[in-house]
Amino acid sequence: MKRFERLGRIRRLDPVADAVEIYQLSTAFEFPWDYTRALELALYRTYAVPSIGRLLAETAELTERTQKRYDDTVLLLDTIVEHGFAAEEGRTAIRRINQMHRSYDISDDDMRYVLSTFVVVPRRWIDAYGWRRLSRHEIVAATEYYRTLGRHMGIPGIPGTYEEFEALLDAYERDHFGWDEQCRQVSDATLDLMASWYPRPLAPVLRTATLALLDEPLLHAFRYTPPGAATTALVRRAVRTRGRLVRLLPPRHAPHFARQNREIKGYPNGYRVDGLGTRPVPGLSGCPVRHRDPSAAEAAEAAE
Repeated sequence: MKRFERLGRIRRLDPVADAVEIYQLSTAFEFPWDYTRALELALYRTYAVPSIGRLLAETAELTERTQKRYDDTVLLLDTIVEHGFAAEEGRTAIRRINQMHRSYDISDDDMRYVLSTFVVVPRRWIDAYGWRRLSRHEIVAATEYYRTLGRHMGIPGIPGTYEEFEALLDAYERDHFGWDEQCRQVSDATLDLMASWYPRPLAPVLRTATLALLDEPLLHAFRYTPPGAATTALVRRAVRTRGRLVRLLPPRHAPHFARQNREIKGYPNGYRVDGLGTRPVPGLSGCPVRHRDPSAAEAAEAAE
């Protein structure tokens, strides 16, 4: 297989009808490392919205059980990517996500914003640092994939196009990013987790490198001192260079799903999808997505 042969296959598929297949090809074959980093950044961005960051701090899931929360989130989303929405594994993952999310009430606007980060941030990351830019087919397919996920989760008022998701994200961050001490605690815990995946002496360097990849609105919201201009340029150039080197490698012949990532630490003996996540007491702990009523997610799932 030649380097761009799989892209040709993607372009022969229908970006709406074949959205799941295209998204699988893009995430598991073409850009597995980039999608992992981009989705980490997507979730991280949501902490800068005080209504979301405060909730995550209050549940303590991301400050006291950071690795487990990371693992469970990645594995639940990864199960849907690997198996699709119709397979039993995918449906089980969606049920688990909805069971957790029902335990806390949050605005429809926050729900749509969280979903928009999954659509927009990977496209921006890959266009900046990937070995090639995303094709229009991949952008439309990813948008349709997350529109479908949003419907399964009972999220109302889902944007219809990538451009609408992008406009929503930019406007929401402009209007809602802001300082909050609890949000900063969640951010610090996440940065500490990422540094823990590597030898301890590298922690300060990794923290600085991560901050160098953040944009000014995020740094300002968390009140981080930005790295120097030279450091920021060096880090970003290094990540772009990685993408250029990947372009020279042979294409991947076997899929790489997120469950195979070295960052997943909490399940050395395997896991059951229906055992992932938390079982919070409604009103006391939960996740930053809610439903209008307890049956909304089930009705959405049954209608698909």
